[in-house]
Amino acid sequence: MQDKKADLVIIGGGPAGLAAAAAARKEGLEDILIIERDVRLGGILNQCIHNGFGLHTFKEELTGPEYAARYIRQIIDEKIPFMTGTMAVNISFDEKTGLKTVKAMNGDEGLFNIEAKAVILAMGCRERPRGALNIPGYRPSGIYSAGTAQYYVNMEGRMIGKRVVILGSGDIGLIMARRMTYEGAKVLCVAELQPYSGGLKRNIVQCLDDFDIPLLLSHTVVDIKGKRRVEGVTIAEVDENRKPIPGTEQFYECDTLLLSCGLIPENELSLAVGVRINPVTGGAFVNESLETNIPGVYACGNVLHVHDLVDYVSGEASVAGKNAADFLLGKEKKSGDEIKFEIRPENGVRYSVPSTVDLAKMPDTLTVRFRVGAEYRNVNLVTYVDGKKMTSQPKAVMAPGEMQQLILVKKRLSELAGRGPFHELTVRIEEKDA
Repeated sequence: MQDKKADLVIIGGGPAGLAAAAAARKEGLEDILIIERDVRLGGILNQCIHNGFGLHTFKEELTGPEYAARYIRQIIDEKIPFMTGTMAVNISFDEKTGLKTVKAMNGDEGLFNIEAKAVILAMGCRERPRGALNIPGYRPSGIYSAGTAQYYVNMEGRMIGKRVVILGSGDIGLIMARRMTYEGAKVLCVAELQPYSGGLKRNIVQCLDDFDIPLLLSHTVVDIKGKRRVEGVTIAEVDENRKPIPGTEQFYECDTLLLSCGLIPENELSLAVGVRINPVTGGAFVNESLETNIPGVYACGNVLHVHDLVDYVSGEASVAGKNAADFLLGKEKKSGDEIKFEIRPENGVRYSVPSTVDLAKMPDTLTVRFRVGAEYRNVNLVTYVDGKKMTSQPKAVMAPGEMQQLILVKKRLSELAGRGPFHELTVRIEEKDA
């Protein structure tokens, strides 16, 4: 076992890891190492050959591989070391020295340790599998997660079916509805358990409406027919408790079922090192620097909370990279004992990232990202500091499939915070006054 050392180890070479590395180098940090388990950098973007990426970051529309290539070029130009085909299997933390040990392995060097002063978690997320959905039926071929289907079609050039039903209206499922149609398949419908879509509005319009693919809200698959290969699925309407309504069953003859039923942040390594996990997001609790409860361990991208736009992933990861570099270079702002905030999501706001804010370490403005638990129209997004109203923003539409954001202003927070070290910042949705 040949041990290695690096000031900053970034686990994950997808859009989050690449942006974090580029930002850390820009801040002046030299000793950086990226670990990526795939054989190439880029992460999930490599199989996302559709356009729509980069509108916020680069002010132009790019495909996924084109977007990734922009950051990969930065990594190569800056000569930032990276190891592909290498999987991190464990992280440990020495409280006395503050050092982290990343245990990794690959085909060339076997098992080895990397001693790091700071670690950025950028492992992304995985799809929710069929086993987590409790769908009755046998286990025939022809059942794929939407991301697996995307890999086979876009990367391997394999046609996976001719008549397709999609369960779940996540963005990957919507995009695959269009992709399969392009390849000559017949997409019969997209069934969604919730009474609202889980994807972006633009994807519903461009991927379903433009191709006359039905979206069945408040519907789910209750049976799969076929033993060797899928022969069809039975879809039923569900009530407000998400239970199938007897008598509403409808059979769809198909040979393929795609599952697009949510994404789960890959936090097994985070749990191993002792990172506190938010049960709502499945990602870490982080502060204003995107630092976890373990000093020098940061999280960003889909491993922190599932994003809808890769541009937001890159922006968030750049913040994590900058703050990790400041931590290592001694440029980190000193923590203040006077004013600290705990952000409390309420009344429709499911969570917030970050979840705590130290006013002394906070920049002049801080972006707080969150998702809502249902569809809301013509409401106000209201924030309170210790019960005193700080802001109220009118919102025409707020939907679970689209990430929301709130800008906190340091000066305003300081003005409203009273005495005492700990304060409460509440974010909630309220009806507009008549």
